[in-house]
Amino acid sequence: MTDRLPATIELPEDEARAFAAAFDLAKLSPEFLDDPFPRYHALRRFAPVKRLPDGSVFLSRYADVQLCYRDLRMSSDKKAEFAPKFGIGTPLYRHHTTSLVFNDPPLHTRVRKLLAAAFTPRALKALEPRIVAIVDHLLDQAAAAGRMDVIEDFGFALPVEVICDMLGVPRAERGPFRRYSLAILGALEPVVPPKKQQAGNDAVAEFSAYLDELIAERRKRPADDNDVLGTLIHGEIDGERLTHEELVQNCIFLLNAGHETTTNLIGNTLDALLRFPDQLARLKADPSLIRGCVEEGLRFESSNQLGNRRLTADMEIGGEQLAAGTYIHIGIGAANRDPAEFAEPDRFDISRTPNRHLAFGTGVHACLGATLARMEGTIALDRFIRRFPAYRRDGDFVRGGRARFRGFAKYPVAW
Repeated sequence: MTDRLPATIELPEDEARAFAAAFDLAKLSPEFLDDPFPRYHALRRFAPVKRLPDGSVFLSRYADVQLCYRDLRMSSDKKAEFAPKFGIGTPLYRHHTTSLVFNDPPLHTRVRKLLAAAFTPRALKALEPRIVAIVDHLLDQAAAAGRMDVIEDFGFALPVEVICDMLGVPRAERGPFRRYSLAILGALEPVVPPKKQQAGNDAVAEFSAYLDELIAERRKRPADDNDVLGTLIHGEIDGERLTHEELVQNCIFLLNAGHETTTNLIGNTLDALLRFPDQLARLKADPSLIRGCVEEGLRFESSNQLGNRRLTADMEIGGEQLAAGTYIHIGIGAANRDPAEFAEPDRFDISRTPNRHLAFGTGVHACLGATLARMEGTIALDRFIRRFPAYRRDGDFVRGGRARFRGFAKYPVAW
C-alpha cells in the first residue's frame, strides 16, 4: 500500500448515492465502524448537509465543520440532548453536563482558565523529562518480552501515567482507570445499549467516590505550581472556585480526554506507518520528520471522529437553512479527509504541507491538552521507531468499534 493507492478511496457511485440517502447515525453498520472514510466521501458528494431521521444534521465538509467551531451561534451545552439519553440526575448525566467540553460560558470559561495553568508552555516543558522516562520504561519492558500490545502496554499506559502524575494519584491506585474511561466515553456513542449505559453510570459513580477521597486529602495542603489538583481545588477566577461537583467531574474529564487522544494517536499512527511502508522508510531515514508524522496521524485517523453543537439561532450552513435548536453532528474525521482541503486525502503523507487538520478543534473549544498530546505522541512514536525500527504486526488487531472515537482495542506487535 504505497503510492499506487488512489488519492481518494470511494464507493462505486450507485452504492455511494444509496448510502448517502439512507445514512443514519442511529443505525451504523459494522462496515462503517471498520472503515468510515469511503462513506464520508459518499456523504460529501451526495448529502454534505445530511438531515437525519431524528431531525439532526450531519456535516462532512471541512469548511462547514470549521464554521461550526468558530460561529458563536453554536452551543456546546448538552443538557437538552443528555436528559432523555441518560436521565436527569444519573451519574452519566451529571458528569457530561458538568465537564468542560459540554458547556458554554460562563462555566466553560471559568473551568478552562483554571485548567490552563497546568498546560502553559513552562508547565509542559517541565513534564517532558517525566514523559521520556515513562516511555523508556515501557519500551524497556517490551524489549525484554520481544513483543507488546501497543494499546494496552504503551498507548494507554503513557497518558494515564502522565495525567495521574499531574493529579497526584498514587501509582498503586491507577488500575481501574482505563475501564472507567472506556465505559464513560462509550456512553457517548450515538446509540448506547442499556448494559453499556449501566457500565458508564457505574464507572462515573466509582470514579467519583475515589476522587471524593483524593480531593478531601489534597484539600489539607496548599497548592503549588506543579500541582494540577491543588490548583483546581484552591484556584479562583473572579473570586469563584469550582464547586465540589465541578471539581470531581472535570478531574474525570481530564483523565478521559487525555487518555483517549494520545492512546489512539499512537496506535493509529503506528498502524498507518505499517500500511504505508514508504512513509515508515522515510521516517527511519530522517527522524526529523516525526512532527509531521504526528500531525498526519492526527489528520488521517482522527481519534475524535464526531463532535456536536446545537444552533441557538437560525443559520445557513453549506447552502442549507437550518432552524434554531437544530442538533448538529460535526464530522471531524470526515472533514480531515475532505479533498477540497487536503490533496490526496486518503494517502498518509508525513510531510504533508499545509496540514490544517481539525483533530483538536478550533476556536474557544480548541482542545486545551493539544500541546500535551502532541508532546506525548512525538516522544512516544519517535523513541518507539528508533528502538524497534523493524516492528511488525504480530497477530490480529481489534478495532474499538466506536463511531465517536477511532482507535484500536488491541494491536499486537513484535520485532
